Amino acid sequence: MVFIHGMSTNQSTVDGRVGKPAGFAASHLNRNLLSGNTSEEIAPDKILQLGLGFWGSKTLLSAVELGVFTELGQGPLDAESLRARLNLHPRGASDFFDALVALGMLQRQDGRYGNTPAGDLFLDRAKPAYIGGLLEMANARLYRFWGDLTPALKSGEPQNESKQAQDTFAELYSDPTRLKQFLSAMTGISMGAARSLAQQFPWDKFKNFIDVGGAQGCVAVQLALAHPHLTGGEFDLPVVGPIFDEYIQSFGLARRLRFQPGNFFDDPLPGAEVIIMGHILHDWDLEQKQKLIARAYAALPPGGALIVYDAIIDDDRRRNAFGLLMSLNMLIETRGGFDYTGADCCGWMHEAGFKETRVEPLCGPDSMVIGLK
Repeated sequence: MVFIHGMSTNQSTVDGRVGKPAGFAASHLNRNLLSGNTSEEIAPDKILQLGLGFWGSKTLLSAVELGVFTELGQGPLDAESLRARLNLHPRGASDFFDALVALGMLQRQDGRYGNTPAGDLFLDRAKPAYIGGLLEMANARLYRFWGDLTPALKSGEPQNESKQAQDTFAELYSDPTRLKQFLSAMTGISMGAARSLAQQFPWDKFKNFIDVGGAQGCVAVQLALAHPHLTGGEFDLPVVGPIFDEYIQSFGLARRLRFQPGNFFDDPLPGAEVIIMGHILHDWDLEQKQKLIARAYAALPPGGALIVYDAIIDDDRRRNAFGLLMSLNMLIETRGGFDYTGADCCGWMHEAGFKETRVEPLCGPDSMVIGLK
């Protein structure tokens, strides 16, 4: 169905003419497009760019895997030097580097390749703002799992390791190497939201916080760096503790931030004035989401706050494509997880007893929902 100025070509009314069949309208429209007789031509560019978008995606993911941005973090290199550093075959190397230039991921000047400002900050493994952990996980796992989106849509079943009757999280948390990669990926996807959260929330009114399921410790670190009066830490599975401690110590924050081990479904949540759940709720089905919110409410003192952040879908479900695609990712990765709108989350908070809720945008596709007890 083709829409022109709010009207579709399967209608019998096109450009004010009544009585022509839909086939005539489509044929007439096609002739106009081919002859250039329309003021607003329809082209397939966006369709092709989206349909073949995996070309550019995999090019970037391979660049991260190979360490292109880390090598160039030490300074620009010509094509042959960069090829040799990365141990690439000569045949595809120049096309690979120039494709990254065309995609806006690298710069080239006088025959030498260098990082863009964003690539240098976020994709060099030597930089503290590195977000490549998420892309490394996407390359190692999600890229191939998304190849089975169609079976997921038909079956409603996840398409990851659980297809081999494995518990995804149990499998992930039992492998130290994969766990560290996963937690680093969570730092990558949370860094922007963490920094925005540190600036936007009225932290001067609170003294302490606990980040539930906080992974490597990204949020706790950003809050502590921005607000010297805050103390707090993280509540997560015991196996995460050493990774959290290593990360916290690298920022010199071990005296203010500590790890508290536990399972957020089975163990009481630690008491704090502010409880944070970032990129947590979307992993779980509706009943589990409601249970976690209720457990947070029970752990908070009067006047305390629950902050939930995710790629919150706009209430009209039209604009936040990342949030909607993330929900499809939850289809592929989990048994019942899904992303949700701000109105959904506010409703769950009110059901749990929170007296006041609001939604605020953070960084990129992420927003936070705040509930006050």
